[in-house]
Amino acid sequence: MSLLLDEIALATARLADAGVESPRTDAELIAAYLHGVPRGMLHLVPDDGFDPRFWDAVARREAREPLQHITGTAYFRYLELAVGPGVFVPRQETEVMTGWAIDRLAAMDVAEPVVADLGSGSAAIALAIAQEVPRAVVHAVEADPLARQWAERNIASCADACPHLRGRVILHAADFAAALADLNGSVDLVVSNPPYIPIGAALPPEVAEYDPATALWGGADGMDAVRVVEATASRLLRPGGLVAVEHGAQQGAAVYWVFAEERGWRDTRNHADLAGRDRFVTAVWPGHDGGSAVAG
Repeated sequence: MSLLLDEIALATARLADAGVESPRTDAELIAAYLHGVPRGMLHLVPDDGFDPRFWDAVARREAREPLQHITGTAYFRYLELAVGPGVFVPRQETEVMTGWAIDRLAAMDVAEPVVADLGSGSAAIALAIAQEVPRAVVHAVEADPLARQWAERNIASCADACPHLRGRVILHAADFAAALADLNGSVDLVVSNPPYIPIGAALPPEVAEYDPATALWGGADGMDAVRVVEATASRLLRPGGLVAVEHGAQQGAAVYWVFAEERGWRDTRNHADLAGRDRFVTAVWPGHDGGSAVAG
């Protein structure tokens, strides 16, 4: 066995003792990042090529600093995004909702769909939609200046790598309660991963100590920002437009009723994540004619 693989085994034990959920994976990803090789080729790193900075990075992860802050990178669908202090690290659960949005946009009989991403953070959702729905224009709304810097960086780097994205993700410095008034009644899809954690809820250190508070806390019941998304979506959407909102695993029923028929919505549905837990709600805004479309 190579020196690096021996060190990875020791690091795995340390991370497991520290309570890291995926100790072997994290140790290998740190090693791959520092040694500049794919994870599957770590065994090819020669003993004299071992980078001693590996143990500094392991100590950071052992202290429960997020892996993505150590490597500076988060992966989201087909994207590689820059992340770090001041921005919410995108999660795998959000990829499921984003995939739903992409599928519905692709099925729309609209030449150039208009999308609003409320509370965009790193711009993960906005960029994924723009990448996978080639003619979509996505308005990414983010009020926090630190998060917005990361979004600007990701939008610029993705546009450099994929020129067809240039100009199709538009970043707005605004609170999403009042944002995009010029688009009222014309948006095809509103999508949001808002802050939805009830104040006082217990969180792992990677979240509580590193994700920005503005991306986490949603008031006493966790629903404050969800209610704002509902009001904004009803203002922005065209008749037949769709909304998708992520929520906590125990909030499916509560979010469902925020998008109730009594408030004008149709076809409100709960959707599960990959673990089978309620993760996002979708609904259709029928407009004044009372018509309906299928959110699916």
